[in-house]
Amino acid sequence: MNRLTRWLTALLVGIATTAASLPAMAQGAWPTRPVMLIVPYAAGGFGDIRARQVAERLGKVLGQQVVVNNHPGAGGVTGTLLIARAAPDGYTIGMGNLAPLAVNRSLMKKLPYDPDADFEPVILLERAPLILSVHPAQGVTTLGALVAKARAEPGKLTYGSSGIGGAHHLSGAMLEHLAGIDLTHVPYKGGSAAASDLAGGHIAMMFEMGYAALPSIQGGRVRPLAVTSSRRIPLLKDVPTMAEAGLAGFESYNWQGIIAPRGTPAAIVQQLNKELNAILQMPAVREAIAAHASEPQGGTPEAFGAFVKAEAAKWGAVVRRANIQPE
Repeated sequence: MNRLTRWLTALLVGIATTAASLPAMAQGAWPTRPVMLIVPYAAGGFGDIRARQVAERLGKVLGQQVVVNNHPGAGGVTGTLLIARAAPDGYTIGMGNLAPLAVNRSLMKKLPYDPDADFEPVILLERAPLILSVHPAQGVTTLGALVAKARAEPGKLTYGSSGIGGAHHLSGAMLEHLAGIDLTHVPYKGGSAAASDLAGGHIAMMFEMGYAALPSIQGGRVRPLAVTSSRRIPLLKDVPTMAEAGLAGFESYNWQGIIAPRGTPAAIVQQLNKELNAILQMPAVREAIAAHASEPQGGTPEAFGAFVKAEAAKWGAVVRRANIQPE
């Protein structure tokens, strides 16, 4: 091998080595500036609270600030659309929730984004079961007694919700179907207004998020009959699941995860997934989630994507069967 051949061989090896290291270099360079985390709901709510807890810790491990940006409106569609339209460079990620990703595709005639094609699933953060509570004046202490009362008085018992097509409403529609009863849905412009009317005895019952329901339950203003998770909530150990109370197959959650615009580099998605899985194992984070009667999740991006599709199929069937129409 002459000198020229040796020089060319060394040059080619050097080029190949440099090319092979480029993906790793690119991954290592991200992020070099703050990352925006879009929340498609108003400040102070379910999604916002968890987003801020996660953002603070994620910023520390990434070495760059993760800035929470609230964009509420249209049942989560406004903010979710901004995530879909953002540059897929890892500097915009967002909260992916039940309604914008799974329910609205069946509830709304047309969405400005494709829930399956426009996003990269990153991780499922938590599932929040709901609590079915009644006003004490209803005189029932079990789900069975409630169902019997509803059958005896078709259409008379009312249940409140935060609005048409939300987790509260869909859970009520599922109860009607599985129990074979006829209830009257009373939608409100927000869960707090509905919860206030439940505590005041103006509506008979409500499926409510744990963090919102617990103060009224603990204060004796409402009576919990069952929870919609597959297992009991540690904060309400004496309250059965819907299945234990007699409705097999009843499972309902309000959930949220992290998504990114379609085309976000796989290396960045995997890095986010790794760091967020670690954050979900932190005792302080798990305690904060459990304090809201929710369940920390985690897992792979692929598992989150499959979960979203399963939820879309499940709630799409409920929407069609109950002929739920958007406001």
